[in-house]
Amino acid sequence: MDNRAISQAVIARLPRYYRYLGDLKDSGIERISSQDLSKMMKVTASQIRQDFNNFGGFGQQGYGYNVEYLYDEIAKILGLNVRHNLVIIGAGNLGQALANYMNFERRGFIVRGIFDKNPALYGKQLRKVSVQPMENLRRFVADNDIDIAVLAIPKEAAVQTAETLVSCNIKAIWNFAHVDLNVPDNIVVENVHLSDSLMRLSYGIANM
Repeated sequence: MDNRAISQAVIARLPRYYRYLGDLKDSGIERISSQDLSKMMKVTASQIRQDFNNFGGFGQQGYGYNVEYLYDEIAKILGLNVRHNLVIIGAGNLGQALANYMNFERRGFIVRGIFDKNPALYGKQLRKVSVQPMENLRRFVADNDIDIAVLAIPKEAAVQTAETLVSCNIKAIWNFAHVDLNVPDNIVVENVHLSDSLMRLSYGIANM
């Protein structure tokens, strides 16, 4: 399978499939049909089958899907079968909230370091991880096999910080700063613009 041929729309639905299948698994459900999954997720059964066919199918006609098997297979597709070490840059309100988010560890994302430029925060413990000065970032990334950097800082600092991360050979950036980053193509960037999401919500209200 060539992952480059998979549409972004399909990839965007995979975490939702994973979440629903996890709930089914936790509830003791062993098997589910595309029709039943369709009713739960408000996605057509044909769309579900098409999405899964991009990765080889996973089900049998008239037999449905084995929930645990499908859950595990989607985890592999999403890369959740391996652990990812990450650092959080910015220990303000957003950075602290992210550091305290328990589901990171459940999904295999391990917070190894937290960095900030504010000396008043140095040594502050967030889930047993101490906030460090930005000056330590480059060495820490190199010494701790860090895959992902989370940017929870103002946009004015994000561009320069991203350049530093590129020089550290970071693999991916989860960007909460309201700015587009110019990084090499081999670095994966996921932008999370909270205000954009809120404006989409406002649009939905305005057009009800």
